[in-house]
Amino acid sequence: MVIPEYIRRDVSELTCPPIILPAFLMQIQYLDGPRLRRSLVAACDYAQRHRNELNRINVFPVPDGDTGTNLALTVQSIADHLRANRARSVSVVANEAAQAAVLGARGNCGMMLSHFLLGFAANVDGRDRIDTAEFGRALASGARNLYEAIEKPVEGTILTVMRDTADAAELSGDPDFVPLIRLLVDHARGSLARTPDLLPVLKKAGVVDAGAMGFVSLLEGVLLLVNGDPLLAQMTPEASSGIGILATAYPGDEEQFRFCTEALVRGEGMPNQNEVREVLRDFGDSLIVIRSAEILKIHVHTDEPETVFEYLRSVGDLVTHKAEDMRAQHAAIRGSADGHITLARRPVTVVTDSAADLSEEIVRAHGIHVTPLVLIDGDQTYRDGIDITAEDFHRRLAGHEALPTTSQPAPADFLDVFARAAEEGESIVGVLTGSSLSGTFQSGEAAAARFHGVPVHLTDSRGASLLEGLLVLKACELAESAWAPEDIVVEIGRIRDQSGILFTVDTFERLISSGRVGRGRAMLGRFLGIKPILSLSQEGAVLPVGKALGSTRARTELLRLLREKVPDSVRKVRFGVVHVGIPEIVPSVTAQLRSWYGEHTEVLTAPVTSVIATHLGIGAWGVAYVVEDE
Repeated sequence: MVIPEYIRRDVSELTCPPIILPAFLMQIQYLDGPRLRRSLVAACDYAQRHRNELNRINVFPVPDGDTGTNLALTVQSIADHLRANRARSVSVVANEAAQAAVLGARGNCGMMLSHFLLGFAANVDGRDRIDTAEFGRALASGARNLYEAIEKPVEGTILTVMRDTADAAELSGDPDFVPLIRLLVDHARGSLARTPDLLPVLKKAGVVDAGAMGFVSLLEGVLLLVNGDPLLAQMTPEASSGIGILATAYPGDEEQFRFCTEALVRGEGMPNQNEVREVLRDFGDSLIVIRSAEILKIHVHTDEPETVFEYLRSVGDLVTHKAEDMRAQHAAIRGSADGHITLARRPVTVVTDSAADLSEEIVRAHGIHVTPLVLIDGDQTYRDGIDITAEDFHRRLAGHEALPTTSQPAPADFLDVFARAAEEGESIVGVLTGSSLSGTFQSGEAAAARFHGVPVHLTDSRGASLLEGLLVLKACELAESAWAPEDIVVEIGRIRDQSGILFTVDTFERLISSGRVGRGRAMLGRFLGIKPILSLSQEGAVLPVGKALGSTRARTELLRLLREKVPDSVRKVRFGVVHVGIPEIVPSVTAQLRSWYGEHTEVLTAPVTSVIATHLGIGAWGVAYVVEDE
């Protein structure tokens, strides 16, 4: 096996004594919040460029070709959160990075990186700045935290490289961060080169460990920043030898379980990390549990994902959950290779737009690519969900400020999103805002006709908000179960035919401005205090289905109509509760739904996105329902 030059080092080079420079020649003597933030963002940006290579060499614990994707999505979460952070304290920045990693953690490598960062953050808690010795102790704390969290640590993985790097930092004695970072990169590369000697499956496939290589790429990103090298000018390192996943049979004798299962739970008074691990250890292997503040995150390979989810619902609010079929992923990747070396990508990636009202946790958990709709305020353009949040826009609505106009994404915007999605999937499924409500679907179609990266399959949700969002979520679940893209589109259409949304508004002003309701009807409604109950037709057009006198009766009438549309005989249904500026409506409506349909009924909640809220006004709310019965 030939190890690439960029990780091949003589071990004697790695153990030379540090050179102690006079204080006036030292370049970086301390690490504060801004320096840590810049370093982590550079590390995350550089690591994301290694996604394809990490996917290709991913053979442990199972060769499902997603380590690069999982690491990229995890570090993207870190970078996105840190770019908005302006803290001066190293403690605050470290904690923000750790919490962002937990929220965005995907796969074994993402969960392990989260534990490492949590240990690092705990060690520097309360510190405004740290020196190299304190930095070394924080790295060691991160490595220890990770080892303590893993029930069966396996050497020759990211665990080993993190520990070796931390050991090198503690033994360095160099008071200058610049030579220290160079030393750590050398030690990490040397440790990475030795991973095949510790893990036979790596040696057999002729590769180094993918997760460990991902960690090394993070350190290399920091080194590039320290050296002043522009990251965009750096080429991705030469691929390691071997053909990785494409040469590796699925280890059926070693990996007995089928589904890579992940979930995020929120709540107060949840069991601690060890208690959760004790319950879940008998359900599978590769178990990793993170308990941080009011968040519980789990990763486990199991044949019983629904049983795992049922337990998690009993301890808190199950915010996200997914179960990917690892065997099907491996088979699809090998099949797509057709006997040749190729990029290792998952079979299907899902794309939507920002009108779907999906939370950040759900978007990150499933790797959904979101195309933002646009708001235009004079010469200023805002990308929905990026430059302006739903909550910020609701405050503008409540303050009666002049509001921006809305616009669908341009085909060029979709082309950019399709290109990013194509880096992860052999094909794309897009579930977009209803064509009767917006030009978004037509814009997506125009882009799909011009895109030649991978096949694009679009489906009209004939809806918006969480009606669209719940259909997107279902498409993700089907993709994770290795459904063909054409079959996903057909199934989403079947489910949409028996699903819908009911909503009401508190004021007619925004509906008048948008032309959704006539001025005469609105004036009569305002005079009488009538609140309309609205729905979407099967074609996606807005239509009135009821009315009531006052907000209280409108709520009763909306829920009564919902009960008619979703009777007790329905076996599998999910709901979405959305609102414009009245979050207090959510708990009571959610409780009512669960009293009717079962305490563990899945109910997503969200503030209505800006481009929809501008047409509805403050006080609007609704319930989407998606029925999956066959």
